[in-house]
Amino acid sequence: MIFRSLLLCLLSGIFLLPVHAQTRRAQPVEVDRIVAVVNDEAITAFELRSRLAKVERQLRGQNVQLPPREILERQMLERMITDRVQLQFAKETGLRISDIELDGAMRRIAEGNRLSLQEFRAVLEKDGIAWTKFREEIREEMLLARLRDREVESRIVVSDGEIDNYLANPEQGGSTGNIEVHTAHIILRVPEQASPDQLMRIGARAQAALQQIRGGENFAKVAASYSDAPDGLTSGGDMGVRPLDRLPALYADAVKPLKPGEASEILRSPAGFHIVKLIDRKGDAGAKPLAALKQTRARHILIKVNELVSEADVRRKLVALKERLDNGADFAELARLHSNDLSAAKGGDLGWLYQGDTVPDFEKAMDALKINQISEPVQSPFGFHLIQVLERRTEDATAERQRLTARQVLRERKSDEVYQDWVRQMRDRAYVEYRAEDR
Repeated sequence: MIFRSLLLCLLSGIFLLPVHAQTRRAQPVEVDRIVAVVNDEAITAFELRSRLAKVERQLRGQNVQLPPREILERQMLERMITDRVQLQFAKETGLRISDIELDGAMRRIAEGNRLSLQEFRAVLEKDGIAWTKFREEIREEMLLARLRDREVESRIVVSDGEIDNYLANPEQGGSTGNIEVHTAHIILRVPEQASPDQLMRIGARAQAALQQIRGGENFAKVAASYSDAPDGLTSGGDMGVRPLDRLPALYADAVKPLKPGEASEILRSPAGFHIVKLIDRKGDAGAKPLAALKQTRARHILIKVNELVSEADVRRKLVALKERLDNGADFAELARLHSNDLSAAKGGDLGWLYQGDTVPDFEKAMDALKINQISEPVQSPFGFHLIQVLERRTEDATAERQRLTARQVLRERKSDEVYQDWVRQMRDRAYVEYRAEDR
């Protein structure tokens, strides 16, 4: 009964003082209120302020000039609504992040800041950030990333005809060679069944954003003020560095004629209106990326984390195994005895690996090794590895490998477009009610 009373108070947006306190003060005291309802869940003003403070810290840390407070608040609320819709869908479909996975992620974040987990927690709490709340925010971010992988991957379709066209027309992909581009973007989403009036309003906002950029306003600030993409608030729309042929085709075509520092005109896609900026460009346009491919022959010892074996236990075991290997122990024999992988029967030998054959964390660590060098424990989604590189070579790609590589390029090129379209559909189907503040 007490729980029900508390719930009713929260849903009304008002929390009342106890009866004995009301005798001293007749007016109820508001400590929180609802700013939006998403399906059957509320977003409160406290949640909004908390997320806003986090984003402001992130943007200031990146030296991004902040938009006016009311604009940033509006953008943050829209981001929270979109996230909430996705999190609800993840829950409905049984997707979850276990405590073991979360603990591993927290440890990696701490290590990325060159701190132990205990030191990292102390720093956060010194800055007024509650540890348990921070953990749940990281869990939500991981859940959103996993949801994206699941939903987007199942929706990307690459036909044999598209692969044939890619391989037969170097100017559409191969001629970009080793070019890498650092880009930033702004997306203004358009509802699937948008009315002419909605299209005009959103188009006018896109034009206003472009005018600010053309007028010399900082692109990251404009992205934080206008963009509906998640990275608009977290990084000012920065997409990082990618091979040119891995960008969405719409962006790649727009970026090719740009000089560093320039922004495109307004671009149109089924998802909405876009503006893309070229920050930097590197590489050689004359190379042919599919003609020759680097291969690495490697072996590993994999130990998995589970309910019975903690991450700390796995790390200690691998450190002990590495010490034995450094002192002359046989890698293949230790792999057969200790590795939790099918390759254990072959002494951990993974054979010849092309770029992209392994997960990014594994490949990055493998590529940093010298021949015969053994890595420190490396974490991947599968567990922890000791990796040894045996040989490297570059050889002409077979026709089958060229087609596989082309398929990977085209899938990555389509990934952003499919994701934006999926998010738009999820947002359009959700029930959203805004609660204006009483003045």
